[in-house]
Amino acid sequence: MEPIRTDQPRFSQDVSSPHIIVFANEKGGTGKSTTAVHVAIALAAKGARVSCLDLDHRQRTVGRYLDNRAATIRRTGTDLPMPRHATHDGHTDAVFERLWHEMADGADFFVVDTPGRDDPFARIAAALSNTLVTPMNDSFVDFDLIGQVDPETFKVTRPSFYAELIWDARKQRARADGTTIDWVVLRNRLQHIEARNMRRVSDALTELAKRVGFRIIPGLGERVIYRELFPAGLTMIDSKEFGSMGLSHVAARQELREMMAALQLPELGAPALAEAAA
Repeated sequence: MEPIRTDQPRFSQDVSSPHIIVFANEKGGTGKSTTAVHVAIALAAKGARVSCLDLDHRQRTVGRYLDNRAATIRRTGTDLPMPRHATHDGHTDAVFERLWHEMADGADFFVVDTPGRDDPFARIAAALSNTLVTPMNDSFVDFDLIGQVDPETFKVTRPSFYAELIWDARKQRARADGTTIDWVVLRNRLQHIEARNMRRVSDALTELAKRVGFRIIPGLGERVIYRELFPAGLTMIDSKEFGSMGLSHVAARQELREMMAALQLPELGAPALAEAAA
């Protein structure tokens, strides 16, 4: 794996600099794309100008999600908050830089979803982020991406290569332009998980966070509703599309509010999100 590059793309003077939120995890199945879409739409619902770039040209989950949302708007005539979005072809430097500039220009927030694998464009995006979000489930399979533990004591033995890579990227970025990348490990929770394992993972995360300097925040639960929303491109923000909401929906919306508040994005908090989503 090559070191993360911090030299591309180069912004010209006339291009605005939005707050860049990159969702990055070299492992699939962590709810990365679902979380990215919900964050983008929650910000748009608050009135922010939001752009999304999907770097996973194979799965294209964020791109498809937002395509479905646009189709729902056209079909129903419903006025839903809608971010601008594009998908990179995964191969061309020139296309990547053009899309990056186009999506960044005029945006308040720029949400980038990356593939669940090592990818050169994902490394560039991570290095250019203001907020770097690494979703994971509460398991040592997912924890292994960022750190290794002793099999008997479950104490952290060392950070993983990926954690060291992000650590180096943050140092390079600080030297290059004085920017601090806020690295957030977001715990997307499984519905049924053994409590002892949850405590062990939590303890290991806390120990590793002190070593490499990331924040730990709660994410979204494992709920069927998230998978059911995809075909229509809806999210838990779109409460008026649900009619009467069950307890599971109410709990999911509360999870989203807590997650958005914990991300500590500029001028964003749980009260503002609640008002926008009401």
